[in-house]
Amino acid sequence: MPLFSVILPAHNAAQTLPQTVASLQAQTCTDWEAIVVEDQSTDTTWQVACDLARPEPRLRVMRNTGKGPSAARNLGAAEARGEILAFCDADDLWTSTKLDGTAAALQGADAVFGRIGFFDGTPTHVRTHSTVPAAPVTIPVLMGENPVCTLSNLSLRKQDFDALEGFRTDMVHNEDLEFLIRLVGRGLILQGVDSLHVLYRLSPLGLSADLDAMQAGRATALETARRFGFRPDPRSEAVHLRYLARRALRLDLPGTALRLALRGLARAPRAFLSPLRRGALVSGGALVAPILPRALRRSLFCH
Repeated sequence: MPLFSVILPAHNAAQTLPQTVASLQAQTCTDWEAIVVEDQSTDTTWQVACDLARPEPRLRVMRNTGKGPSAARNLGAAEARGEILAFCDADDLWTSTKLDGTAAALQGADAVFGRIGFFDGTPTHVRTHSTVPAAPVTIPVLMGENPVCTLSNLSLRKQDFDALEGFRTDMVHNEDLEFLIRLVGRGLILQGVDSLHVLYRLSPLGLSADLDAMQAGRATALETARRFGFRPDPRSEAVHLRYLARRALRLDLPGTALRLALRGLARAPRAFLSPLRRGALVSGGALVAPILPRALRRSLFCH
């Protein structure tokens, strides 16, 4: 039985999947299996995955019997043989020590995530990094600035994933947030590791759509948070809007960033600006970004 089962949902990922699998094969921890769940692709993802699996005995390929990435992840988790589940999207990459660092961190936690480097085009040219809180993550933190950011950054024991009954398949956005709320709400420790674990491929079109469509999924996640005693207030909403504004700046979407920042400042200016360094950088950046030349914007906000 392997230590890790890596769950890889893959939809129209023929171009990026080989690089993702290569980042798994480069891991310093070799005790893993990977399950690629092909999710109704219209390109050659299935053939590419099968070609990758032929010389790699640790790689299995199957088709999603449901619909969407949550169903694909749940299927992969159900078929997993490893003690620990680690999720990875088919267009993201892992740093070589990600699994070893995760295994060590799980000695003192129930679920683990690390820092993320955001890139477009070439993974050696990381534009910006996420931050990791020192303390275990709480529901208010998740509802403000979810530091896990992406499921490519999450690992937990299979027995805990099964007890939580997996991801909701009726959600289009924020199903990862809703799952993390249930995880933390049931008393499991979600702990960050201050090491670079994931290289996240930026896609302005996809994430731009997310920024506008996240609110319905967030409302569902909020319903789950309420069941665990969380009560939203203008402060948490302002912090969440700052998080979205920062993502918009990273994606070079100045108009979206300004709109989100102004909403956050209107909701709770003190919360939006705290801590001052982050709040001032996001609000100042959002205010000036629309009038700056594109090259200067990218130099300031996308490095």
